[in-house]
Amino acid sequence: MSLNISNITSKEIMPGYHGKLVHTETMTLVFWNVEKNAVVPEHHHVHEQIMHVIEGTFEFTLAGETKTYHPGDIVPIASNTPHSGKALSPCKLMDVFSPAREEYR
Repeated sequence: MSLNISNITSKEIMPGYHGKLVHTETMTLVFWNVEKNAVVPEHHHVHEQIMHVIEGTFEFTLAGETKTYHPGDIVPIASNTPHSGKALSPCKLMDVFSPAREEYR
């Protein structure tokens, strides 16, 4: 099976976060288009996560430490670590989750 990002329907998973999702048995890949000022409230989950900033400026708080991230920045997020974020500009992000995010299917 192969896919093309242009053929994946976008879903608004939370306000301002529009994701194109790819699932396998053990992981989920999400390509996000994020509206300026859209916020992800602090949360945590069992999934390991890797966030990659593709475009824009994204403020991200991980385990109480806030930093601003730019294109090319990659942030590994350990399981059950509290995190939150805010798009300071329109952003394109990519997230990888393991195990798969069943609630995103």
